[in-house]
Amino acid sequence: MTFLSPFLFYSFLVICCINLGYFLYFSVFNAEEKKENNNSHFDGISIIICAKNEAAHLLGLIEKLLFQDYPLFEIVLINDHSSDASLSIMQDFEKRNANISVFDLKSSTGKKAGITLGIKNAQYETLVFTDADCLPASNQWLKKMSAAFSRETQIVLGYGAYKKFKGSVLNKLIRFETLLTALQYCSYTLRKNPYMGVGRNLAYCKSLFNTSGGFEAHNHVKPGDDDLFVNQNATTTNVAVCTKPEAFTISAPKTNWRDWFIQKRRHVGVAHLYKPKHKLQLGLFYLSQAMFFLLFLALLLTKSYLIPAACTFLFRELYVWRVYAEAAKKLKELDLVFYSLLLEPFLVSLQMLIFITNTLVKPRRWK
Repeated sequence: MTFLSPFLFYSFLVICCINLGYFLYFSVFNAEEKKENNNSHFDGISIIICAKNEAAHLLGLIEKLLFQDYPLFEIVLINDHSSDASLSIMQDFEKRNANISVFDLKSSTGKKAGITLGIKNAQYETLVFTDADCLPASNQWLKKMSAAFSRETQIVLGYGAYKKFKGSVLNKLIRFETLLTALQYCSYTLRKNPYMGVGRNLAYCKSLFNTSGGFEAHNHVKPGDDDLFVNQNATTTNVAVCTKPEAFTISAPKTNWRDWFIQKRRHVGVAHLYKPKHKLQLGLFYLSQAMFFLLFLALLLTKSYLIPAACTFLFRELYVWRVYAEAAKKLKELDLVFYSLLLEPFLVSLQMLIFITNTLVKPRRWK
């Protein structure tokens, strides 16, 4: 047995402990959720949606939004230079519904410009955001999201699920990655350390947007209208999570690997703009995941410390599986539980590939 063997084994133990520490940190997500705030009155809500070439989705989305069980809300639609029938669909709804307003981007372009225009023209203090290819899971979406606000709360993070397709490995991977991301940002928030949210299901106060300067701090990058804004403005006390199933949104996932890979490159491409502590915390988590599997593989190949390494690996896998299983139950993704321990190393490998690709070539598209 060479010097390399004990070095690999003890490195494996250290990495395993670090990674398990993260999943212990995430276990707060599976604790009993706090009761909703019982609002005796309902403040108005502005739903803001910026769309570009979303004619195929807008009809179903707007119809769903109009049937929300909430006494006072408006729908603010922004057309971002669409070349399809998106604008005409918006305007047709505007003519028939007094609580719908449509704005057409002219001099500027991009999602951030569209959202900024929508917020400027929003009537109400509470702003709720989703994407054009999303649908609320129920007509209680607004009611549940608004109930998560309190006197101190300025940001509410929701869960944006994806449609389930049977027999698709890509669909399972997309939904597992979404589950893991939600497990992270919700857990960090519950630990008073919020760092991001997703634009598919997000709410915040208009006054926060205006006093913080909106997207000015990161207007030089196209993505980041959701996670960068939350990272910039979240404090230990002004963020809440809403994981009620009635408050989910459901999106159409990518159906081919190339489109998904491009989408993830864009999402990951702004992480370097997070606060330093969050970059360190997130980077260490992904490093501990990757090194856990790589070091275990190295021990297998060198046939070193096989029994203690296997026992350590099994213990970690069982604990992590339990955390995934409880989160999947809470987020209504139970079909992923059986595959979670296979999907995790697969996802880690793809994340490493995305990181390397982004290092070599910066992503440019927001859509």
